[in-house]
This record gives sequence, structure tokens and C-alpha cells, in this order.
Amino acid sequence: MTSTELHRRLDAQFAPVMDDLAARAAVTDHMLDRDIYRILVATLWVNVVLAPEDAGLEERQLETLHDVINARIEPVLGAGESLRSCFRYLNGRDGERAMKEARLPPNHRDMLLYFASIILDPEGHRRWMDAIRNDPRR
Repeated sequence: MTSTELHRRLDAQFAPVMDDLAARAAVTDHMLDRDIYRILVATLWVNVVLAPEDAGLEERQLETLHDVINARIEPVLGAGESLRSCFRYLNGRDGERAMKEARLPPNHRDMLLYFASIILDPEGHRRWMDAIRNDPRR
């Protein structure tokens, strides 16, 4: 399968999911709660990355899915918006407030912030994990 064919297949496979996320975040027919949408999209990405086989994917297909999801995010949130910007938002003060208002359980919030650290600062995340692994108190 070519990369274009894979992109089309994943777009078709995830279109209903992405449409559902937008519908869940809708306030009215023409208004979207951007905070909720960001939380939902980030949660989708985390779950797919943790278990790609549950979505019928192979790990090597995640990069293409990343592109597919980004292409779906931009028309909803605006130019320049992406998975990365969703995680950047959630990792900030406004994102913390949004997750609190959405009443996310602590483990859900922590999972999103953990992935934000991986996505936004992979080197810092690696150093942090090394420090945890090498902590003699463990």
C-alpha cells in the first residue's frame, strides 16, 4: 500500500471518530468548546499510541495517522493547530483549568500531561525518566 493509499484509508477509518469528537465538543450547531475538543483529540491520540492494534493499526502507521488527525484538527481549531498545539495547550495554565472544569480524573489528566512531556520536550522527558529510573530511593 502506498503512503497516499494509507493516508486515504486512515482518513476514512478515523473520519467518523473525528466527527464524533467535534459533535461531543459542540455547544451549538455552529459553536465548539475548543477546550473539550482539545482534550478529546489528545485522549484519542494517547489511546491509539498506547494500543495501535486496538485501532487496527501497526505502530509504523502512527506517523500517517498523526498527519491525518492534524489535517482534521486544523479546519476545526484554525490554521496552525495540530496535535502538538493541543498538547501544548493542555500543558499550560489554561489547559490545567480546562481539564479541571471537565472534571477529568487524576489518572486521565496525568496521562495527558505525561504525553505532553514526551511530545513537547522529548529530550527533557528522556532525562526525567532516566532520573526516575536511577533514583536510589526506588
